[in-house]
Amino acid sequence: MFSKGKSKVARRRVFYIPGYDPHPPRRYRELYRTESRKQAKISGYRIEQKPDRTDTGWRVRADMEGQQVQTKIDVLVWHDLVRASMRDGIARTYLALVRTAWIYLSTGTLRRLSWLAKGPVLAALYPVGMLLGQLFLAVLFASLIAGTAGYLTFRGGEFLTGLIGLSPDTSGFVWTLVGAVVFWSLFLPATVASLRWFKSHDYKTFAYYLMNDYAYTASRRGAYPDEIEARLHEFRYRIEAALREDIDEVLIVGHSSGAQLAVSVVADILRLKRFQGTGPALSLLTLGQVIPMVSFLPDARRIRRDLRLLSTAEEITWIDVSAPGDGCSFALSDPVSVSGVAPKRGQQWPLILSAAFSKTLKPETFKALKRRYFRLHFQYLCAFDNPDAYDYFRITAGPLTLGARFRGRRPSRNRIDVPASRFTSTVT
Repeated sequence: MFSKGKSKVARRRVFYIPGYDPHPPRRYRELYRTESRKQAKISGYRIEQKPDRTDTGWRVRADMEGQQVQTKIDVLVWHDLVRASMRDGIARTYLALVRTAWIYLSTGTLRRLSWLAKGPVLAALYPVGMLLGQLFLAVLFASLIAGTAGYLTFRGGEFLTGLIGLSPDTSGFVWTLVGAVVFWSLFLPATVASLRWFKSHDYKTFAYYLMNDYAYTASRRGAYPDEIEARLHEFRYRIEAALREDIDEVLIVGHSSGAQLAVSVVADILRLKRFQGTGPALSLLTLGQVIPMVSFLPDARRIRRDLRLLSTAEEITWIDVSAPGDGCSFALSDPVSVSGVAPKRGQQWPLILSAAFSKTLKPETFKALKRRYFRLHFQYLCAFDNPDAYDYFRITAGPLTLGARFRGRRPSRNRIDVPASRFTSTVT
C-alpha cells in the first residue's frame, strides 16, 4: 500500500495549505513555534525554529529518535483571495446566503451530506440561522423604535389639531401620512445600523465569516474559481522546484478547506508527470478535511477527478487524519469513496486515521476545548497531552517519511466509505 523509496529523512520541505483563513502566514508560524515547544516538552525531543528569508516560511531543526533533521516549512498563501471574497457588504452577504442555500438544497447535496456527519452540516447551517436571526432582531428593534416614533407623531399631531380647533376628521389623514414618513425615515436607518452593529461583532459570532466561506465554495457549484486555479498553478510550480532539490521528502499538508487544494495540486503534479519517484518522497497529509462540501456539488468534476487519480497513485503516500470530536470536519470519511469515485479495484489512498481527541487529550483539556469548535478544528496543528501515532511535529520535523511512519498502520475501524454523492461525473 505504501510507496517505495526513501524512508529516512535528514532534510525535508513542507508546504502547508491553510483553509479559508484571512490571516497571514505569521499566524501559522507562531502557532508552530508555541505548540512545537509544548509537544517537545511532553514527548521528550528537541525542536528549534528560526525565521526564513521569506515572510511565508520558517526553518526547523529537530533532534528526534536519535537523529537530527532540518525542515523548511512554507505556507502556500491564498489569504488574499479569502480577504477579497469577504469584502461584500451586508446586502450582498444576504444574497449569497439565499444563493448558497438554494444550491445545496435544490441539488439535494445538503441532505446527502447529512448522511455522513451531522456536525459539519450543522456548522454549515449555523451562519444561515445566525444571519437570519440577526435580520429578525434588527427588523424587530427598528420596528419598535420607528413604530413608537410614528405613533407619538400621530398622537402629537392629533393633540395639536385639537389645540388649534381643527376637525380631527380633516387632519387625521395628514397626521397618518406624517407618521408613516417618520416611521420609514427611522425604520430603514435603524435596521441598517443594527445589521452593521452585528457585523462589527462578527469576531464573536463568525456568522459572516462562515457564510462567506460556504458561499465561496459554492460560488461555481463546486468548480474552482479562476483565481483558485491560477493559485494552484503557482503552488504546483513551487512544489515541483522543491522536488528537484537534494532532499529526502516533500510533504504537502492541507488543513480544512485547504485539503481539497492540496489534493488537486498533487494530482496536477502526477497528471503532468512532473514527479518520477527517483528524488524525494512525495507525501500528502490532509487534516480535518471538508472535501465532501465541494465534491458533492454538481460541477465539482475537477476535484472528483483528482480524488480518483490519487486513490490509485503508487508514487505517493496519502494519510487523512480527522477526529470525531471535530464537529467542523467530515471525520473519518473517505473522501474518495463517499464522493462515489472510488475505482472498483486498486484503491490505495487515503489511509483514514483518527486523531482521537478524547484519548490523546487529557479529560480536562478536552472538556475545555469541547465547546470551542474552531479551536478544536485546529487541534491537528497543536500539541497533544497523550500523543498516539499522530504527532504533527514528528511528521513535519521527524526522521521518517510519512509513508515509513505509518507503514503497517490499519485504517480506522470507524471509517466511512459508503458512496453518498448524487453527482459522480469526473469529465471536465
